[in-house]
Amino acid sequence: MRLDRAIDAYLRHLTIERGLSDHTIDAYRRDLAGYAGWLQDAGVADLDAVTPAVVTEFAAARASEEPPPAASSLARLQSSIRGLHRFLVREGLAQDDPAQRLRPPRQPQRLPKALSIDEVERLLAAPSPDEPLGLRDRALLELLYATGARVSEAISLDLDDLATGDVLRLRGKGDKERIVPVGSFAQEAVAAYVTRVRPELAAKGRATAKLFLGARGAPLSRQSAWLVIQAAAERAQLSAHVSPHTLRHSFATHLLQGGADVRVVQELLGHSSVATTQIYTHVTVDTLRDVYATSHPRAR
Repeated sequence: MRLDRAIDAYLRHLTIERGLSDHTIDAYRRDLAGYAGWLQDAGVADLDAVTPAVVTEFAAARASEEPPPAASSLARLQSSIRGLHRFLVREGLAQDDPAQRLRPPRQPQRLPKALSIDEVERLLAAPSPDEPLGLRDRALLELLYATGARVSEAISLDLDDLATGDVLRLRGKGDKERIVPVGSFAQEAVAAYVTRVRPELAAKGRATAKLFLGARGAPLSRQSAWLVIQAAAERAQLSAHVSPHTLRHSFATHLLQGGADVRVVQELLGHSSVATTQIYTHVTVDTLRDVYATSHPRAR
């Protein structure tokens, strides 16, 4: 079987059966296009000609590029290749898995960057309440911090997902649904946007059930949501880098600092494993040291 057809079949599988997001599919497509191009340059055009030695040589070639790619990029690339060959064997399109022994590079553990509570409050207060889009931006930011939602989850929300005023239905990775509480500040911000701004935005575009809309009435895109966060960070004069995931990290960190159980935070974040959530517990080590220093009789 030709490699390009095999890759198309695998990407269809990821889209239809695995339900991965467009963003993830695009990343897999780029990785596998690079893999196919390298194999073609090496004179390998058929799946049967791909051997463990060829896969290892490709991985080594990518790792030795200048400038060297990040460990996370290499890990994602190798994950794409392993997934492709596993799929082909499982579907009976190939007899052997040449990537079976391929191991991703060891990645250094990086602690999530979280804002302080004061910085979050400054960020949330940054959009102007006197401008229609300012009310929308405030609603988006409040909702992200109140629920720990991913940006992709927030912009995918429909009006119907606001089941009641104090809970929200989110659809996460693999189209898994979870219910999360919504605090009063976010409730008020979303209500102000829905009643005072969204009808005017919706009148400018085609009918859509999406909660968050752009200036022309179309559903808000990931890029536009990212720009909303960046603009608010600049307006709040935050020195720390604020990414689309920053409010999610801050949500988890502040919950744990406030005494929340890690398994409750896991459920709220939609993590399939508590091990993924436990990385946030490392962020609170400074708090633990302070409590220990002030509470233990022989700490000093």
